[in-house]
Amino acid sequence: MKIIKTVISLCLVLAFLAPDTNAQTNTSKQQVKLAIAGMTHGHIAFILRRKDKGDFILSGIYEPNKELALSLAKKYNFNPSLIYNDLGKMLDEVKPEAVVAFGSVFEHMAVVEACAPRGIHVMVEKPLATNVAHAERMAELVHKYNIQLLTNYETSWFPTTAKSFQLVNDSSFVGKLRKVVIHDGHRGPKEIGCDKVFLEWLTDPVQNGGGALIDFGCYGANLMTGLMHGEKPISITAVTRQFKPEIYPKVDDDATIVVNYKNAQCIIQASWNWPFDRKDMEIYGESGYVITIDKENMRVRNREMRTEKSEVITAKDIEVYEDPFTYFYDVLKGKTTMNPDGLYALDNNIMVVRILEAARESALKGKTVNLR
Repeated sequence: MKIIKTVISLCLVLAFLAPDTNAQTNTSKQQVKLAIAGMTHGHIAFILRRKDKGDFILSGIYEPNKELALSLAKKYNFNPSLIYNDLGKMLDEVKPEAVVAFGSVFEHMAVVEACAPRGIHVMVEKPLATNVAHAERMAELVHKYNIQLLTNYETSWFPTTAKSFQLVNDSSFVGKLRKVVIHDGHRGPKEIGCDKVFLEWLTDPVQNGGGALIDFGCYGANLMTGLMHGEKPISITAVTRQFKPEIYPKVDDDATIVVNYKNAQCIIQASWNWPFDRKDMEIYGESGYVITIDKENMRVRNREMRTEKSEVITAKDIEVYEDPFTYFYDVLKGKTTMNPDGLYALDNNIMVVRILEAARESALKGKTVNLR
């Protein structure tokens, strides 16, 4: 009897120590196998430093610049065996559910061309593409293979952006929209310390599609397209400058873009010449205005208010995803439905590329371009 009790006790101990295969299966089902396509974008840190979230598991990395990839492996402590120099091979061997693209803007189309036929969802850094032909090709692939394609902008994470859209679209706080002025940029990518690999394509007219006009003009085009629910502008007028040709000889470093609609106008001021970092906007309607100062501070006033009111808006005050990868995860898992007018959405970002391409043409020709 004593021996039987001992055996039973030993079995119970072994059962407790054995791995719970069901628990492991559940965890793997909750996590999304994620791969990275390209690592030359300075924002690569956004995904590599969020290991504690538990929503994605990094399964593979495509980066032909081996020296860069290995230096990032050392810095962020991921296994160098994840690195591939062939995108198709990486996708076929790793079989990820999703890919995030951190290469040049020009390379976005190649990533979608590789991922879409394999049924792999993609999120790219802003903007979607360098030209309309690439954007339309990507849209064709998205619809043919039924994948998700998101474009990530920092301003999409801002509580003040979410609050502004709520005040304009939901409560009609400002009345009919009339004029929006959007400022985005900084002192310049070299001036703020972007690394050499990032600068090589960011200041290249092919790989980036332009300079400040593309890099920061896309924010304003994205926000205004959202505010206008995807309405196509009538015309685009743009002026670009090279205030620092000794630093940026191939591309513009300052752009002013006027986007005209039937009943509204947007002025986008994108620059690598601001004295400080800025991402802010002024929204004016027939009966009020909303001015965002940064991601949490804003000023508002309408005709029912005697004076202007300053507000601090955080994620506790309004529903907003402050982590784009959490949003990507929830879209993939069906936990949230992507608004077709939303800032990450494909239709919005195709319109962004149309606006930017027309702005580039306007600046080059020195005349207003009607949007076709």
